[in-house]
Amino acid sequence: MKKTIFLIFSVLISLFSFSQSYFTAGGARLGTDWGLTFQQRLLKHTTAEGIFQSSLVREELMITGLVEHHFPLITKRLNLYLGAGFHKGFVTDKTAVYQSPYGMSVIAGAEFTIARFVISYDYKPAFNFSGGENSWYSQTGISVRYVFIKQNVFKKIKRRKERERKRRERIEKRQELFHKK
Repeated sequence: MKKTIFLIFSVLISLFSFSQSYFTAGGARLGTDWGLTFQQRLLKHTTAEGIFQSSLVREELMITGLVEHHFPLITKRLNLYLGAGFHKGFVTDKTAVYQSPYGMSVIAGAEFTIARFVISYDYKPAFNFSGGENSWYSQTGISVRYVFIKQNVFKKIKRRKERERKRRERIEKRQELFHKK
């Protein structure tokens, strides 16, 4: 029994570890608020995320911009992440007694990439500097994003440029040798 579990675990790890991670992804976010989410990789373990959401409990729309740092677990396709950024809300109810909020948001969550989809669950409290129904909102959500651009696309472009640079250098060396004779 232990050998079977070890074999299954080993196969799963090898399948996931040779997969490509995403570079650009976008999709839906559902939870205490619902909306759209867009993620762009900036550095090896850093992404920028934009969230446009509408509240299910308040008459508000909110735009949030976050920078997140990812911590891979077992494979690059399973990550924990932490981040922070700013949000700006817009009150949609003309009779509301509060103003549109703006403030800071933090986020902590986990994500898993499978095929061309990134599935994540997070906790994202939002602290309002001004406006809003409350001084802070407690938000959780599940996001399902489609991978528009895989990480390997840029690796291929980089390798192609490097090959072209080396080819030009060889041609230049040949021309120098030819002109010296």
